[in-house]
Amino acid sequence: MYDVIVVGAGPAGMTAALYCQRNGKSALVIEKGGIGGQITFSPKVENIPGFQSLSGNEFADKFMEQILAQGAELELDRVTGLDPFEADGKPAWKVHTEYGGDFEARAVILALGVKHRMLGLPGETELVGEGISFCAVCDGDFYTDRTVCVAGGGNSALQEAILLAGKCKKVIMLQDLPTFTGEARLQEVLFSHDNVEKHVNMKITGIKTENGKITAITAKDVTTDVEADYPCDGFFEAIGLIPEKDDFKGFAELNKFGYFDSGEDCLTKTPGLYVAGDCRSKFIRQVTTACGDGAIAALAACRYIDTL
Repeated sequence: MYDVIVVGAGPAGMTAALYCQRNGKSALVIEKGGIGGQITFSPKVENIPGFQSLSGNEFADKFMEQILAQGAELELDRVTGLDPFEADGKPAWKVHTEYGGDFEARAVILALGVKHRMLGLPGETELVGEGISFCAVCDGDFYTDRTVCVAGGGNSALQEAILLAGKCKKVIMLQDLPTFTGEARLQEVLFSHDNVEKHVNMKITGIKTENGKITAITAKDVTTDVEADYPCDGFFEAIGLIPEKDDFKGFAELNKFGYFDSGEDCLTKTPGLYVAGDCRSKFIRQVTTACGDGAIAALAACRYIDTL
């Protein structure tokens, strides 16, 4: 019986494990994929406090070493569900996994993260972190005075492009709908920049590369079927996020976008269950905000266990 099981080994989950161990509680982290979450897609990160520059993988490795040194345990497995039960007269959770059987804990923290929605183009996955990015705050500086394409036309795409327009030589917006769907004020700000091109009704059909570097994005006009190439040095995809929550939605409320409907306290409707990081409803999804969630959720879980 662990004190806390943390589902997910991104920044939120690893912070939660760290704070649990530092508060004298045993923590097991269960991760189905790569340690570190979305940050590992960034080859160079310069906005993590305390580090002038490091890769996402380096950050994840250092973080994992830290929590293991504090006594946390790690299982590489996929959590398939939860069941509340009673052990020694106190509430507890049974955490089911795909390969390793069941684990038990007094509290559970869901730090499931999100997946970036992708276009499904040939070679796209291999280019993530090597020319394809999802975060202008994280990676925009690498394209200073260069040309980038941005896929999308909603608020997220417009906000990313506004940041890029202040750094890049040219920003090419490619939207597959007849209009941009983001807020009028964001459109006004973005398209006031002389270095921003906008193209609607353009469905992206391919990515051209040379020696492993992106050279152009190919898109087809959905009204005429005419294809065109847009030369660029980098490609930012801002077509939405997919929260990881399907196996757990019965225990926590979801908002209309499918994120856990939990505030800054990281609480859910179910005692002993907490959510942290990008999978919960929030405005800013960055490493720093994920770590903050992890600390808050862990301390809440520790207080809950102390009252049992």
